[in-house]
Amino acid sequence: MKSTSRDIRIRNCFSVLRHLIADTPTSRQLLARETDLSVATVSNLVSDLIELGVVVEVGHEDSGGGRPRALLAPNADGGILVGIDVTTTYVQLEVYDLTLAPLLQREDQLDINETTPEQIIGHIDSGMKAVHEQLGGREVLGVGVSLPGQVDVAGGVSVFAPNWNWHDVPFSGLIEERLSLDVPIYLDNSLKTAAVGELWFGDGRGVERLAVVVLGTGVGVGLAVDGKLYRGATNSAGEWGHTTIHSDGRRCRCGRKGCIEAYIGAPGILRRWSEFGGDADVEAQTESMTALAAAWKAGEEAALRTVEDVAGELAVGMANLVNILNPDLVVVIGWVADLLGEALLPELERSLPEHGMEATLKALQLKVNHQPRNMVSLGAAALALEGHLTRINTVGARSRR
Repeated sequence: MKSTSRDIRIRNCFSVLRHLIADTPTSRQLLARETDLSVATVSNLVSDLIELGVVVEVGHEDSGGGRPRALLAPNADGGILVGIDVTTTYVQLEVYDLTLAPLLQREDQLDINETTPEQIIGHIDSGMKAVHEQLGGREVLGVGVSLPGQVDVAGGVSVFAPNWNWHDVPFSGLIEERLSLDVPIYLDNSLKTAAVGELWFGDGRGVERLAVVVLGTGVGVGLAVDGKLYRGATNSAGEWGHTTIHSDGRRCRCGRKGCIEAYIGAPGILRRWSEFGGDADVEAQTESMTALAAAWKAGEEAALRTVEDVAGELAVGMANLVNILNPDLVVVIGWVADLLGEALLPELERSLPEHGMEATLKALQLKVNHQPRNMVSLGAAALALEGHLTRINTVGARSRR
């Protein structure tokens, strides 16, 4: 679809705000240099953001002989954004100001039997009540919610969540009905929100071609091209975890055989550890993965063999990914990466050249995310911020006097 002039203005607005949040306070001149936009374009966008209460002037700096330059910053005292990371094991809610600095965090662990939309929304309801109790004087500008599985963004629908066997659940509508919210809800899946989090605050800032590999109970990849999230025709781009690496291999939770997720998702990793004689409990994934990481550090043979085996499967799948996409950077994130990244990365780097094309690996950077912030909930909040700006028609389009 061809971009309109408004699309371009909005994209430029996001770029200005991303740089302003990452390096604040700063001036219009420095923002123009960082974004490759003209000073006049940046000045117009900043004027709109100030009028909307998103940006404020916070002082001046010496310009080296001319008029002092105004210093700009996001309006930390303005409205707030909520980012919610829903997984099969927990619901984490974080509240941010417009600098995307965290103001409040709440995490509820999910019981293995909590699988219905009503149960999940119950935890979101509890979290939002805590927000109103503690930050009730602040306007909520938007709520971003990340769900596992396939999501219809426009309709706010969970199309398919395999772990819970959800099909076509109108999740946004159910939240609005339960919570009586009068603010927009931006629903997406963890692959997309993780990529947005990396674009705004992580290693992906300023990267042209980015792949964010998410390792957790499920597996997938968030993609960004030219600094913009890539969704595909049906918002299904990134279902890399359900690409086949063994045509007659393990049965995957999606119903097919040989998917990469069946080997490098948390249940698959724990299954392999159990096969090698490790003490794995698939019903207690976090505890078992923590035990596996400790066993690897202790040099236990079953753990060492498991890590080597899983890294080999990951190398095959990642080689397919980079051979097709040729990204500049692959960032590996997710709770499994947090626990096993130290073990997997050296083995992955050793095995990857056996499967990847030399030309695609030549310029590739591979990193494991070490940031303490939850990129999924942060990305969900950033989507809410983008949505807030997009739905305000005056951004970058006011008549100039």
